[in-house]
Amino acid sequence: MAEKSENPEHNDRRIDYVEFNVADIAAAKAFYGSAFGWRFTDYGPNYCEFDDGRLKGGFTDFGPVRPGGPLVVVYARDLEEVLTSVQKAGGTICRPITDFPGGRRFHFLDHDGYELAVWASA
Repeated sequence: MAEKSENPEHNDRRIDYVEFNVADIAAAKAFYGSAFGWRFTDYGPNYCEFDDGRLKGGFTDFGPVRPGGPLVVVYARDLEEVLTSVQKAGGTICRPITDFPGGRRFHFLDHDGYELAVWASA
């Protein structure tokens, strides 16, 4: 299995990041820090990135808690190209391309209704 590269360009179209909508970011940090030893970087009051030493992800309180699963995030070198590919494959764009600190992203629903996101570096 290929190792994850720290260079996002080498991770084109691979799962890159996982986000959890949580009710309480501080409680999530306390739990995962205690249970697994994850490290954290806060990006304002509504977002915290975690790092397990191999994969990074985030805790956010922007949306409702979804116990059914976290948001899987895929990296893309060319965001518009991948958005077109998702649409051609039958995916439904549920959140258009938006900017965030460090990049841009969009969300889509697959044919089963699973929501995923795709992001690109700024």
